[in-house]
Amino acid sequence: MFRLIKQCIVAKDTWEILKTAHESTSKVKSSRLQLLTTKFENLKMQEDENIQDYYMNVLDIANSFDSLGEKSTDEKLVRKILRSLPKRFDIKVTVIEEAQDISSMKVDELIGSLQNFELVVDNRSEKKGKGFAFVSNAENN
Repeated sequence: MFRLIKQCIVAKDTWEILKTAHESTSKVKSSRLQLLTTKFENLKMQEDENIQDYYMNVLDIANSFDSLGEKSTDEKLVRKILRSLPKRFDIKVTVIEEAQDISSMKVDELIGSLQNFELVVDNRSEKKGKGFAFVSNAENN
């Protein structure tokens, strides 16, 4: 960073160089926002992914928007998360949409509720998978 500004004598020149280096020009910023928007729109939770990992992916993109000066609202993030969950969450999504006001819901509340649902479903899946297999020792004649 110092190499960029070491030849500057006037603080205004230094400021302009640093501003361009960190914020880039408006065209570059606009392009970055467009790419982020596309990435955000295409983001879907994978079947083998858990809620926490998916939430971290959503937050990474939201933080990238913030760093470019675009604030991501809780409502926008909540709606995106609900839209992009796999089918195993369909029941929970329906319950949340019918029982709560999504426009005022906090992302943390949603994630907590989805994590709880994920734990319950995973626990039930484990119990179903634990069965007994009987082996016959009889000989075929």
